[in-house]
Amino acid sequence: MDAFGLQKHVIADYADYTKSFVRIADERLRTRVDEEMRAGLLWPEPLLQLNPAFEPGRSIDELVDQGVLHRDCGRIFRAKAHDDDAGRAMRLHLHQDQAIEVAKRNHSYVLTTGTGSGKSLSYIIPIVDHVLRSGTGRGIQAVVVYPMNALANSQQEELDKFLKRGFGRSEPLVSYHRYTGQEDEATREKIRRDPPDILLTNYVMLELILTRIEERQLVEQAKGLKFLVFDELHTYRGRQGADVSLLIRRCREAFESDDMLCVGTSATMSSEGTVAERTSLVASVASRIFGHEIREDDVIGETLRPNSLDIDFDTADSKRRLGDIVGNSNEPPAEFTEFGKNPLSSWIEQTFGIRAEDGTGRKIRQTPTPIGGPDGAAQKLSGLVGCDVGQATAAIRRWLEAGSHVRHPETGMPFFAFRLHQFITRGDTVWASFEPPKDRVIQLRGQKYVPGDRSKLLFPLVFCRSCGQEYYRVDRTPDGIFERREDFAVNKTEGWESGYLFLSDEHPWPTDGADIINRVPEDWLEEHRGAVRVKRGVPVPTTIHVAPDGTITDEGLAAAFVKAPFRFCLNPACRVAHNARQRSDIGKLATIGTDGRSTATSVLSLSTIRQLKADPTLADRPEARKLLSFTDNRQDASLQAGHFNDFVEVSLIRSALYRAMKRVGGDGLRYDGLVHHVEAAMDLPLDFYANDPELRGPALEETRRALREVLKYYLYRDLERGWRITSPNLEQCGLLHIDYLSISEIAGDQNFWSDPLKNTQTKTPETAHRALVTATPAQREHIIRVLL
Repeated sequence: MDAFGLQKHVIADYADYTKSFVRIADERLRTRVDEEMRAGLLWPEPLLQLNPAFEPGRSIDELVDQGVLHRDCGRIFRAKAHDDDAGRAMRLHLHQDQAIEVAKRNHSYVLTTGTGSGKSLSYIIPIVDHVLRSGTGRGIQAVVVYPMNALANSQQEELDKFLKRGFGRSEPLVSYHRYTGQEDEATREKIRRDPPDILLTNYVMLELILTRIEERQLVEQAKGLKFLVFDELHTYRGRQGADVSLLIRRCREAFESDDMLCVGTSATMSSEGTVAERTSLVASVASRIFGHEIREDDVIGETLRPNSLDIDFDTADSKRRLGDIVGNSNEPPAEFTEFGKNPLSSWIEQTFGIRAEDGTGRKIRQTPTPIGGPDGAAQKLSGLVGCDVGQATAAIRRWLEAGSHVRHPETGMPFFAFRLHQFITRGDTVWASFEPPKDRVIQLRGQKYVPGDRSKLLFPLVFCRSCGQEYYRVDRTPDGIFERREDFAVNKTEGWESGYLFLSDEHPWPTDGADIINRVPEDWLEEHRGAVRVKRGVPVPTTIHVAPDGTITDEGLAAAFVKAPFRFCLNPACRVAHNARQRSDIGKLATIGTDGRSTATSVLSLSTIRQLKADPTLADRPEARKLLSFTDNRQDASLQAGHFNDFVEVSLIRSALYRAMKRVGGDGLRYDGLVHHVEAAMDLPLDFYANDPELRGPALEETRRALREVLKYYLYRDLERGWRITSPNLEQCGLLHIDYLSISEIAGDQNFWSDPLKNTQTKTPETAHRALVTATPAQREHIIRVLL
């Protein structure tokens, strides 16, 4: 898979989405925003990091031969490709080996190794070894607690690989089961009657096991519990951390297990200071959580080992050799040892993978670094060897991609297992000084003052969603000073007024009453004594003179103050008006950051999945075409799942409608044939909408008829105009045009409008409004279309 190509496509799709609903009329502002977006305002250069190689420990077979592990561990813990594969011998990482030794000494411990380091084996192997030695079927001997059910599900699949593969249909030597609340009642009852050796759960379910009467059997079956494991220990902090700490103490008491070993794993419990300082801090925190002392010797970190040679790139010879490799386009070596001897391999590993810790010289992970940008790795390589930055970028990417395919002959691990970290922000908005449009200072990162001039404030700009006219979003204080308003919320403080400042050289807000009448919405006007005037009580913008520091003064620029909520656009070329009942201004005015978070996540997810499905290198690996999405709470996860389902459903219907229209072409589709054409364009497999995919005959036709009825409803519901600012319908996007039968004929039929019509309610004849009777056919047609 081309990770760089994937990142490029996903960001391009997200950029199109973000730009699609922000319209900016002012050319200076628009140009500046486009430049900043291209420079990575909302999506900076991705950070690259290598998964480093770990110092090897003993193999499983060696541990078995030395009596450290039970002999059956040699059959279980092997690298197995499929169900009938007996597997090959496994060599552990040093930290996994150390964890097994700490467990053998009957000490609780914490593993603080990074992502992809095999932390789960560091407690699964000691647990399985204990069960094999003490005997299976003696109740629950280990409880493993995960912060998310997804991790428990993943761990169950991992246990399947070791305990089921290679053993045919025989029962696993060690039993295990998930008990997280996802299971049906029959499964839960079976677990309660016949508990496994290892129970996989979450901390909420563990709390319920201790408190619910129906789970009392599990408590009895866990008497003398040997292992209590908390995976991702760093997730338990604050009040939740205190709850978990008390839960562990209650488990020790309820399970009557003074000898219980507590195990924690975390890659990010501490990231500040030296390795020794982090170890001391982790030991202290873990001791408080577990309720008994965790020694610093029992905090197990990772021991890294470079795959490449340790080359000093300060020497002239190493720089020359490195420059020669960057300058040519020769294919990188395909053999692991030869690839490791190459200077560019060493430079990349030192830059993205491993560095020496200051003061101790210990090998630690390198800080993630971008390839591009002024501080990126390509710039550094270019300066080191004197080549072009583009050439350096191409060489780094070529070597990384090649290194991901070069495998270690014993472990099968790639030489370079790299990750791209792409950060994406919602952004803020455009900030500008209150000066004439051609002179104002423009910033795209929020700050209070113009850089270098504290006499000028920077105010946030918002843009009319219809025409792109900019407005300053402000609050007016009781002292008559304008301050910036951070968001669309109205300030409720007594004496404060929230609103917007309109400043325009071309179309300033008028001060003459007659001119104001021509600029306000028509429904704000009324006839009074034969003349037209503005209704009393409507919030007509007022002209105010404002200085760059926000004070109201006669020497300031003339601007119109528009009270919130925003009622109409002051640009005479736009004049879009909004209903007084629509209080929120988010649907009327846009900022760069006003995108729906859920919609943005769905766009990113869908783009990623599309690219993975289109990648030919993954054609024979459907299991690799996956996207894992994590969120910090269950409510957000539930919301996002529902949003994504709705997003896909709407996209499916819209794409089918659009495809049907493209196929037909010409004059388009009539309403009575629309659903049949959309159904054909959608071409859904039967099992997508039928409970029984084997339907035949009349039953099949009835099911398809029901599908058409549902499609008919969804098609017209989706065409209803709404304020879905992040996903306007096809008509609003200009991709679909709706016409109406016989409008021109009806509009041109004078008798239809002039002849009396009998009202069926009152039995009295009525005629059309005189304005319609006297209107031209073109005027009538326009009115009918607007109304429809």
